Amino acid sequence: MWRFLLLQAARLALGLVGAVLLAACVAALAAEGAQSGAGAYFSALLAQLNAFAHLDFGTSIISGIPALGELGLRLPVTLELVGLGAIVALVLGGPLGILLGTERPLRAAAPLLQIVAATPVFVASLALLWLAANVLHWPDMTFPVFADRGDLDSTVRVLALPVLTVGAAGAAAIQLALRRATAEAMDEPYRRGLRLMGLSTLEINRVYLLPQVLTGLCRSFGDIALALFAAAAVAEWVFGWPGAAVLFLKSVALHDWHVAALVLFVFAAIKFLADFAGELGAEALSARSAAT
Repeated sequence: MWRFLLLQAARLALGLVGAVLLAACVAALAAEGAQSGAGAYFSALLAQLNAFAHLDFGTSIISGIPALGELGLRLPVTLELVGLGAIVALVLGGPLGILLGTERPLRAAAPLLQIVAATPVFVASLALLWLAANVLHWPDMTFPVFADRGDLDSTVRVLALPVLTVGAAGAAAIQLALRRATAEAMDEPYRRGLRLMGLSTLEINRVYLLPQVLTGLCRSFGDIALALFAAAAVAEWVFGWPGAAVLFLKSVALHDWHVAALVLFVFAAIKFLADFAGELGAEALSARSAAT
């Protein structure tokens, strides 16, 4: 177990080092004359790595405040959106993925579901916005700041569409991971042997199938996190959320490289941490399953 833990910790450390190097490569573009040649860019890159080592992440050319301060204002907004979307994703994608993996008649419908799930998040969010405005007759759903949390109705309306957009994208990733893991577990040859030994299908699924399915889900944590944050960027853009995900898009568009680099590093770090947590969870479930 310790060897596995050290190996995963080393992978996490290497991933974070790579994220730092990538962020430095982006931030170096902000240096004056960095794009004039390879030598100038390499010098700017070394200077940027030195600045990162001293926890100097530069200043936003748009707002004029430190990039770290800009991220500190925006990141909680994105984390709240992603957190609520993850709950919706688990509620929607969890049962659907298991059903599509266990029920053979439903397995045939899985490709059709994937076609629906492949609908671009931007298109889905615009459809939700049109539905809210023209069918539900909700007021303008875009806003620069959070709604007054004392007004429950206003809060629900403001949160509903962006959270549903992110949740739907996350549900697609979750159901795909669960469907693959469940379908693989259902086809394992040991199931027939266990049934011949007198074990019921419910007991087999509880003792053997469920840990294997959860193990597959854990190993997909990084992909699910990417799906949630990618959808958050679209939702924040469409619905006017002042989060870090849309901040990255705007920073790249406006060449605010210091901010773009910092946001990129944070999102990459979250992905690597999700992979790390998922691998540890999968290993713990595998060890527990083997013990039983």
